[in-house]
Amino acid sequence: MKHATTVILAGLLVLGSGTALTKTKAGPVVVKRGTMTDKRNGTIYNTVTIGRQKWMAENLDYPLGSSWCYEGKAENCEKYGRLYAWNAALKACPSGWHLPSDGEWQVLEDALEGDAKGLKVAKGWNGTDRYGFSVQPAGSRGGNGSFGRLGSGAYFWSATEYAAQIAWYRYFRSGVGSVSSNCGYKTDGFSVRCLEN
Repeated sequence: MKHATTVILAGLLVLGSGTALTKTKAGPVVVKRGTMTDKRNGTIYNTVTIGRQKWMAENLDYPLGSSWCYEGKAENCEKYGRLYAWNAALKACPSGWHLPSDGEWQVLEDALEGDAKGLKVAKGWNGTDRYGFSVQPAGSRGGNGSFGRLGSGAYFWSATEYAAQIAWYRYFRSGVGSVSSNCGYKTDGFSVRCLEN
């Protein structure tokens, strides 16, 4: 928005300059949109600040070992970002940003009362994207190299280890209005959302 106008839109009080106030049962949450540039390769990512956390509002697409485009197709990286094994995910975020812990994911969920629909993109995936977090159904890659769930699921690593070969992740599914958590093998390929330090 170019002007500092105030409008009620889909449950959000828009304050101008990409800032909005949304009401939840827990109280008001400030949502502010912006951008950041990954200095490693010049890629510009949309960002969203929800409460006190500033997130990338797109999946990371920075190539490094143990990361893949879905089915090896560059156009899937352009649309959905890369899928990373856990050890690669830990190192993938640019300077000043990091892979969020399980607890940091929980802070986001608590702020928005687990509103997965509000975090997912609207087009064809049962979402409203009311917070500008723009979760896409990017699918996943199994440790055996098989790809699956493109169009029906989004999986995001956390930095929190569960066991020597297993770590926590968050996932979003078609037709489900809440965010879920589980543990997966570190060799699996999931998306990465970076959180500002």
